Parts: sequence; structure tokens; C-alpha cells
Amino acid sequence: MAKKRKKKKQIKYFDYSLLFIIIFLICFGLVMLYSTSAYDAQDTFGDPTHYLRRQFQAFVLGLIGMFIISRIDYRYWRNLGGFAYLVAVGLCTAVIFFGIEHNNSRRWLGVGPIEFQPSEFAKLAVIMFLASMISRIPKQMAKFTTVLKMIMCVMPIFGLIAYNNLSTAIIVLGIAVCMIFVASPKYKQFFFVGGIGALGIALFLVLPSAGYRSDRLEIWRHPENYEKGYQTLQGLYAIGSGGLFGKGLGNSMQKLGFVPEAPNDMIFSIICEELGLFGAVCLILLFILLLWRFMVIANNARDLYGSLIVTGIMAHIAIQVILNIAVVTNSIPNTGVTLPFISYGGTSVVFLMAEMGLALSVSRGIQLEREPSERAYD
Repeated sequence: MAKKRKKKKQIKYFDYSLLFIIIFLICFGLVMLYSTSAYDAQDTFGDPTHYLRRQFQAFVLGLIGMFIISRIDYRYWRNLGGFAYLVAVGLCTAVIFFGIEHNNSRRWLGVGPIEFQPSEFAKLAVIMFLASMISRIPKQMAKFTTVLKMIMCVMPIFGLIAYNNLSTAIIVLGIAVCMIFVASPKYKQFFFVGGIGALGIALFLVLPSAGYRSDRLEIWRHPENYEKGYQTLQGLYAIGSGGLFGKGLGNSMQKLGFVPEAPNDMIFSIICEELGLFGAVCLILLFILLLWRFMVIANNARDLYGSLIVTGIMAHIAIQVILNIAVVTNSIPNTGVTLPFISYGGTSVVFLMAEMGLALSVSRGIQLEREPSERAYD
């Protein structure tokens, strides 16, 4: 009797591990945001839940968007990458002329009662644009001229964002470089591009018009000698006072008006104070797990376009987490970068959840093979 072979059955895949990590980060972020912002919200608005309610509303909107986008085949967005990029350029240009100013920074556009940051949409637009462009000419990515053209395509939006927000512009450029680096089979050419980039940044810092950036370098080196180093010092005090296991959830002293922008850029310092080194390490490990799931999805994506989308999302999260923690610990000069899923910010949350929806959509396209359980004999 000869045994007949059956074809392996194709089964659909969905990354529930990624979904669980996202939901856990959302819940943790809401708890820490309330703990961090309750005092300031009560003092400013007379309502300790002011920031929590607004962040919760943004997360609900983002979750709805995430699940809708995750159900749409990600390849549908391939032809919309260029359009998204042009919209981002238009919005970032509008900020320069019609932007709304908060805390001496003009980064917002307003539509009635709604305000949003176009630079957050620009991150997603650059991911979609480059993934679409690179996936159409993968074999040409070995050429240095092609790599240079790809980088030059991103420079207009980099310049527009850098006009008001250098830190976000650096994140956008970092996303682009990571995606191009992954798609290029030759790595030596990136040393040349990196050298040019480093020279350009050095010239940018020493220009007379960039005096305040030079001041930031001095404040970073000696924060105790400058009034603007107050935020950095208070953040370091919060981290140091947390010890190994922290003072306990809700027991931070530095959040009581000592750390400026505690719910936003400096929330990691309050996490360290309340949950200690143990809590901070657990949060970092959670972000590492998130990046690992992105890596798994990117490696097993159905096509290059899907792989590049997830690579761009992974680069975005990784760069922003590293920059935020580096700023809070004074490892780099203060740049005003938020911590994904944790810091307060409605626009950031909504577009971040849209990116998560794209990653989950790519995971749905992964096909797994399973051996047939039944055997047929003749």
C-alpha cells in the first residue's frame, strides 16, 4: 500500500503577541500618566483626571483606527505612499506660516477645536513613501546613486520639520536611513553618507544662527551652571531617588511641580522614581520584546513592501525610545522627544496606533504551513 502525500495546509497568521504587548503598554502608559499628571492637572485645571481623560480618548480613537487598518490588506496603501508624502510636506509647510504656538514652539495646526502635529503624520508618511519607492526598484538599491537619491527625497520634509522641531526631523531622517540601509545589499556606501551627515550636523551646530543649539551642548555638559539645566537636574534627582525598587506607585516627590513637562518628555524619570531601576528595566525589556515582534514580522512578511513597512515602524519606535531615555538620563542634549505609548500626546498616540495597525496587517499576510493530520492510503 502506497502512502499518498497531501499538500501542506496553508493557515493564516496573526501576531497576538504583538497585540498583547501593545495593549499592555497602553494600560501601563495610562496608569503612569495618571500618577505623573494628577497633581499638575488638579493645580492647572481643577481636575486630576484631565490629562488621563484626553489621553484615554486618543487611545480609544487610535485603537479603532488600529483595528480598522489591521483588517485592510497593507498592499492597498502601496500606491498612496507618494500622496501621503505630499500631504505631509504641505502640512509641515503650513505649520511654518499658520502654526499654533505652545511653550515657545510652533508645531501645531488647528482645525476648529482640534489641534494636531503634522510632524507625527510625517513619520508615517515617510515610512509609506520609502517602502513603496524601494519595493519598486529593489535591484537598484545596490547603486550608490540610488541610495543618495532616496535620501535626497526625504530632505525636503526633513528641512521643513527641522525649521521648528529638530528632534523630530532627526527621527524622520533616522527612519529613512534605517529603511534604506536594510534594503541596500552594500553597506560600505553608508560610511560615506554617514561622514557627510556628521559633517553637515557639525556645520549646522556652529552656524551663527544656531547659537541656541550650541547653548544646549553647554547645558548638557554642565546643567548645574545654567537655569535651563533645571529640568535635567530635577529629572536626574528623580531617577537617583528611586533606587532599586522605587518609592512606590504614586509616591513621587519630583512630579509635584519640580520636574517640568513631567507627563510628556520626562515621564521616564518619574517611572524610575516610583518603580525604581527594576521598573525601568522591565519597561525597556517590554520595548525590546515589541521590537523583536516587529523583527519577526518583517523577516516573514509576504513581500518586500510589507517587510519595509514594519522595518520603518521598528526604526521609529527604537529611535524614539533611545532618544527619550538618553535625554532623561542626560546622555545626550535635551531634545524634547516623547516616550512612545507612555508620554502624554494625542497626535502621537493616534498615528502611533495607525502604525501598529499597519504592522498587524502585514502579520496577517504571513502564511504558515502545517502538516496534514490525516493520512490517505490506497
